[in-house]
Amino acid sequence: MALRWADYITPSTLHLAPLLELLLEPISCAEQLASLQLGLQEVLVNAVRHGNGGDPRKCLRVRRILTPHWLVFQVQDEGDGVPVQVRSGSLPERPDVACGRGLFLMHQCFEDVRWSRRGNRVQLAVRRIG
Repeated sequence: MALRWADYITPSTLHLAPLLELLLEPISCAEQLASLQLGLQEVLVNAVRHGNGGDPRKCLRVRRILTPHWLVFQVQDEGDGVPVQVRSGSLPERPDVACGRGLFLMHQCFEDVRWSRRGNRVQLAVRRIG
């Protein structure tokens, strides 16, 4: 299998099921599919809610890259970016806090999480299974 990639540009909306279905279409391992669906859902919801502020006039840009050994997803919003100090993906210290769990889940679902300098684009990678 050679390197394959696909780009998707979509309005910033929480109606994410069709996009998730497209992104996950080539994944055949059921266990990996469930984990990736959870992780990507969190990334996309964060990009819509926090990055684009729920503004449907803004867009999400998503790239899926398939290599023989890796699945890579890049998600970019039009926002100011995630501050460096919260990118680590650790659980919030207080369980009742309103946000922070999404970043934790991203780090649990993907083996490699990398942010652009500005913080409005994240690249997520996981080794292919099956």
